[in-house]
Amino acid sequence: MEELAREAGIPVRTVRFYRERGLISPPRREGRIAWYDDHHLARLRTITGLLERGHTLTGIADLARTFESGRDVAEVLGLGEPSEETPVRLTPEQLADYFEGESTPENLALAMELGYLGTDGEEIVHISRRLLEVSAELVREGVPLTAVLTTGRQVRRHAEALADLFVSVLQEYGAETDPEPPQLRPLARAVVDAELSMALDRRLRRKPEPPEAQGGPEAQAGRGGTGGAGGAGAGGA
Repeated sequence: MEELAREAGIPVRTVRFYRERGLISPPRREGRIAWYDDHHLARLRTITGLLERGHTLTGIADLARTFESGRDVAEVLGLGEPSEETPVRLTPEQLADYFEGESTPENLALAMELGYLGTDGEEIVHISRRLLEVSAELVREGVPLTAVLTTGRQVRRHAEALADLFVSVLQEYGAETDPEPPQLRPLARAVVDAELSMALDRRLRRKPEPPEAQGGPEAQAGRGGTGGAGGAGAGGA
């Protein structure tokens, strides 16, 4: 324990305290000798780094439990690494730096559930550098990470449907023998990019609806009353 504390740059009593709190795992014992390894040293350095970033010991313990229960990166990547995406290896401290104040156990668990994050020893692996950078930029713009992840779930659902559509069309018309026609990805990206760009144009040019037209109960009741009166008047005429 003294050697471990010296390597980590913290007092022995702090290591003992972390042991008692369950923040580091018990050592391997040989008789009366307790052996600590690189895993313990990495965990101590992570604790120190997260404390410096404003996390509490209770929060760090929750993060550690979430981290340890996460899926292994091999399971997240499934049959292989993304063909066009670059996975990113991160320490817990680096992940906290990406999402300052937003790296909560709840958000970590949600990101792992969605398959954005996997674990590899003491490291965290994000499946896509592009998604990581965009997510961090959205958070810097003021969008809560929870909202980013929830939106990501919806985007994935639509993306899966689009992928099914493009693959089905190309396989139906002359590409049955090729599991991935070479034109599939560039054509699909071009269509989606153009359609999304035009959809954003339409959405941003749309005039905001007045409050009474947005479907609230009072507005609906008012519209219903007006419609009924108008109908009665027309019928009488």
